[in-house]
Amino acid sequence: MRYSLFVQPVDYLVIGHVTQDLSPGGPVLGGTAAYAALTARAMGLRVGVITACHPETDLSPLSEVQVLAWPAEHTTTFENLSRPEGRVQYLHRLATSLQLNMVPEAWRKTPIVHLAPVAQEVDPKLVRAFPDSFIGLTPQGWLRAWDAQGRVHFTEWPEARYVLEAANAAVLSLEDVAGNEAIIEEMLASIRVLVVTEGAAGARLYWNGDLRYFRPPAVQEVDATGAGDVFAAAFFIRLHQTRDPWEAARYATQLAAISVTRPGLAGVPTAAEAQEKLVEIIP
Repeated sequence: MRYSLFVQPVDYLVIGHVTQDLSPGGPVLGGTAAYAALTARAMGLRVGVITACHPETDLSPLSEVQVLAWPAEHTTTFENLSRPEGRVQYLHRLATSLQLNMVPEAWRKTPIVHLAPVAQEVDPKLVRAFPDSFIGLTPQGWLRAWDAQGRVHFTEWPEARYVLEAANAAVLSLEDVAGNEAIIEEMLASIRVLVVTEGAAGARLYWNGDLRYFRPPAVQEVDATGAGDVFAAAFFIRLHQTRDPWEAARYATQLAAISVTRPGLAGVPTAAEAQEKLVEIIP
């Protein structure tokens, strides 16, 4: 595995696959783990990532975070195609699953743990393995399956109640549930804080029976890849800091809006941008 045996404590731990995202210019590093880790780093936290990938995967964009990269035959690889009916996604390669025995003791009491599956790779039992931590979920990877050609489609999530009941908050997109509002209503019975992102329309936040909408500022969209991951990391961190879901959603909406103005990982807000949005007053 690619890391020092002497791992240092972290404030924010992300568990999920980094990915190779196929693009016209060649493969680029992606995945919720990458976007969330860099967002947390920009917010000033010490960050750790537990992932699995091929040993030759270029992880240099994550040089400022501690990455425990377990060796795998392949790096999880996605291809996104634009079709008249919307985005079509293919999974071409899948890395090793992630289990509790991959988490070093030094990270078992991390204040914020973000479970970030992209392709069924995170063991659902991990949600109950950090009893002293704030647990944030981006469950999109538990809601994905794929056919023999690798085409990704929505699937039922049988462990939903088991996982959601043990978490502090979850962020998912309307696309993750194939637009099915009944699934969202069902999830609300198992978790107190749930955010549903809706792309350029912003996000809605459910908290203890209340619902509020958060609209992003008008920006010139260049690439929306990773915006939901930036939102999730910012939301979890700000919620942990303030205990105020409304403020967390306001802040996360602002950072997610920044992220769509630049391509790929370059869209992750800078430390200066993350700080600026902390104090910005939105009319």
